[in-house]
Amino acid sequence: MTVPYAQQLQAKVEDCQHLLGEFDTLKFLPAQPSNEQGFRNKAKMVISGTTDAPTIGILDTEGHGVDLRNCGVIAPTLRALLPVIERFIKELKLIPYDVPKRKGELKHVILTLSDTGAVMVRWVLRTKKHFVALRDSLPQFLEQLPHHSVVSVNFLPEHKAVLEGEEEIILTRRTTLEFGLNGVPMHLRPQGFFQTNTEIAAALYRQARQWIDDVDPESVWDLYSGVGGFALHAAGEGRTVYGIETSPEAVTAANISAKSMGLNDAHFVASDATEFAVNAGWAPDAVIVNPPRRGISAELSQWLNESDVQHLIYSSCNAKSLARDLKRLENYTPQVARVMDMFPQTDHYEVMVKLERKNS
Repeated sequence: MTVPYAQQLQAKVEDCQHLLGEFDTLKFLPAQPSNEQGFRNKAKMVISGTTDAPTIGILDTEGHGVDLRNCGVIAPTLRALLPVIERFIKELKLIPYDVPKRKGELKHVILTLSDTGAVMVRWVLRTKKHFVALRDSLPQFLEQLPHHSVVSVNFLPEHKAVLEGEEEIILTRRTTLEFGLNGVPMHLRPQGFFQTNTEIAAALYRQARQWIDDVDPESVWDLYSGVGGFALHAAGEGRTVYGIETSPEAVTAANISAKSMGLNDAHFVASDATEFAVNAGWAPDAVIVNPPRRGISAELSQWLNESDVQHLIYSSCNAKSLARDLKRLENYTPQVARVMDMFPQTDHYEVMVKLERKNS
């Protein structure tokens, strides 16, 4: 964080060029910069300390709270809500969870900010001891939040290093947080995934849409589609789009978006990406993959190599696994890459690569 931002971005470009250096056909577009601060649309805050003096932030190595209310990478709107969270903890007498002692109730508060200004607030509790108090205080709590916000309670009874449990109760009538990236309505449900940097997410989708429109395929698959960002941006008249995602919550959100846009040829399916591709019985003209850090499976790479897919866009948050996968995709030529700075003030970044099938 002490390194000037321009140097940070250049170092990421050089790292990516080094990791993908063996692909001599690959040309790099100028990197997409981000805001240096206030770029995080999500704050995953651990609640510790006491009811009268809670800490909101992270835990140190001994399990004690470190307050991060002034963290500069968190969006200002979310930082402004943290004193409200503290006040409700005190007024409702919520008991912070003590990790070393394994006692208490309130474990986390997870905040997400939409580009519309609305927020999603998720209270994560150990048991339902405080549920009634949170539910009954909803009208007063909503008065402190922007319009069209979503509030829910999640239950995490186990003592383990995760942020949320399986059970979630939405307290508000509104069940999704709506984004409006590039004029495309996108919906996030609790427990769904959305990129943590809204500005760069919008740039990712614009770049993918441009690359897709340049080749104008009749059919596109968006594998690991999340809430459908790439698929919704790729959709268009005369083009069939499928989004494949394991999370049913994300698929539900994507279908809400497609319906609101009147996209009759956009379909979202809850399935494993590899299983869907291998068992589909047909191949589209173009595929977009946006896998987790581990990359795509060897089986999916093989299927792509042997398929009729002509155009491939790979969006990766881990250039090391990307380099491995590009080697596996031996029937494709990597043509263009672009570093997208999703995570300023860290060593991490997103990179997109456009590939074309080699002539047989």
